[in-house]
Amino acid sequence: MTIEQFNSKYAQWKEEGHYGLAVGDPEFIQWLDKKFQEFIKVPGFSFSQIKAKFGYGRFYCDEISDEQVLEVEDRITSFYGKNKFSNI
Repeated sequence: MTIEQFNSKYAQWKEEGHYGLAVGDPEFIQWLDKKFQEFIKVPGFSFSQIKAKFGYGRFYCDEISDEQVLEVEDRITSFYGKNKFSNI
């Protein structure tokens, strides 16, 4: 799955005016797609950005636990540190 496919699949939960996912690693996207199957079941869930900023993962969303947000952010940071992505 690509960034564009992910953002299209979850467009109804993406906040208007935001770009959504900006991490292009296929392994990460596959993992995140599985997590989103849980997140979208949460009433009021929405997201605006999923990215790396200054080498650290950032996941801006509403209505999921801090622990779940941290899990996503840690995963991005881990990929970033391991692979030194230039496209996030």
